[in-house]
Amino acid sequence: MDTLCKKNYFLVFCLSLLATGISAQKVTQYTTTDKASWIQSKTSLSNKAEGKIVATVDGSGQGTVFRAWGTTFNELDWDAFNLLSRNEQDEVMHSIFAPDGDLRFTHGRVSMNANDYARSWYSCDDVVGDLGLRYFNIERDKRNIIPLARAAQKYCPKLQLFMSPWSPPAWMKINQDYPVSPNKYNTMDERQGYLLYMEPDTEIDPDEMKLLGDRGGVFPRRLALQDFFIQDSRYLQCYADMFCRFIDLYAEQGLPITKVMYQNEAYSYTPYPGCAWTAEGTLKFNNDYLAPTLRKKHPEVELWIGTFNTNRLDYVEKILDDKTLQSNVRGIGTQWECRENLPQMRQRYPNLRFMVSESECGNGSMDWAAGEHTFFLLADNLGNGCDEYYNWNFILVDNGMSSWGWTQNALLQVDSKTRHFRYTPEYYAYKHFSHFIAPGAEMIGYAGRDYSQTPVVVYRQDRRFIVIAGNFTDSETRLSVKIKNKFLNIAAQPHSFNTYVVQ
Repeated sequence: MDTLCKKNYFLVFCLSLLATGISAQKVTQYTTTDKASWIQSKTSLSNKAEGKIVATVDGSGQGTVFRAWGTTFNELDWDAFNLLSRNEQDEVMHSIFAPDGDLRFTHGRVSMNANDYARSWYSCDDVVGDLGLRYFNIERDKRNIIPLARAAQKYCPKLQLFMSPWSPPAWMKINQDYPVSPNKYNTMDERQGYLLYMEPDTEIDPDEMKLLGDRGGVFPRRLALQDFFIQDSRYLQCYADMFCRFIDLYAEQGLPITKVMYQNEAYSYTPYPGCAWTAEGTLKFNNDYLAPTLRKKHPEVELWIGTFNTNRLDYVEKILDDKTLQSNVRGIGTQWECRENLPQMRQRYPNLRFMVSESECGNGSMDWAAGEHTFFLLADNLGNGCDEYYNWNFILVDNGMSSWGWTQNALLQVDSKTRHFRYTPEYYAYKHFSHFIAPGAEMIGYAGRDYSQTPVVVYRQDRRFIVIAGNFTDSETRLSVKIKNKFLNIAAQPHSFNTYVVQ
């Protein structure tokens, strides 16, 4: 064979490889177990499936376009952060927020007034009747929240914030207090306990706010019969003005708020800062006050509806079916039990975006089991079409004790005695997703809830495929993902997180 023929033959052979997709055989695998984190290895695509095919992607269809990863800035996170040395603080913020870091978060969440991971109750305006907002301020945020956000902003200069309140100022509520339900961790008058349901001899279920375990399949079991926010037009307008004033003051600090929601978890009847709203009150405030006020004063800020933390689909639809609301909001914030209804909600509201506004917070264990649960939640929420995802606390001390009597998890755990930190399994659960899934990536495959012990999600970004797979069982699992005319064969170790990057 002469030289020219050899060159032509080689060219034809290379083109045939490209046509069959063999050129996309370079696969890098990253694996984390409880014993070893982020172990890198090489593998390749195969001509045949060696396990059950759980997803098929051809690279041509359109999927849900991912937008952003974020976390939350809270006072107790700030306290934990301040136990670290300056070098450790820089390491933490680089790991979470830098473009070349581990998690690559670009967004943050803040609350107007105290949330349940504040040191104590406070609001931006405690002057009763201050409808003109003469005394509205963010001085406490300047001491405890804004410095934490700025530490993140050092590594993510384009950091964006979304804001929602847990409770309005107490003087704007019917019980004149920050919680919804009385207990030993607050000073709410026990006689006001009946206000929620407005029925004699009816008390709030003491198990209603358990963070883990069976809630009887429905949360909340009963719905509030009246709004805790005073339904007076002067108060409603003042509250809408508070949102805009808060946006103004944060902007003065160099921190842009780009999204707001009217209430965190309107269906949690809490002993910590909270506010119960009815569907009617929700629509009235958002449609008649908050939406038009934002359009007038801050048209650049998106209004979202949420956060929905209930699996009462009928009640969620009672709000979301309102056509005026749909025209006023950009998307829906979902948390906790609302995830159960994501498939139905996305089908019913195809023109609205979906955000995980808060990850589930656990019980302070910060162990491998918590990491597996978070990995499943990431897979299920993303696989069902959420395009933004916000972690809750990212750094806490010891077992993450709150000011209101329970413990929660975080991505980093600080030992209060040694003043050093460790990355928890939940940190690595996030890393297996967020390290590779960047804005613009498309979710094109999900194994579904039938695979809750071995979840698999597939993204496409540019010319790469990103396959994230977990195995929460006690034995190796073998699954396959068909990519065009080849197969990625997954042999996942017991209790492992895995990410495959197919070039």
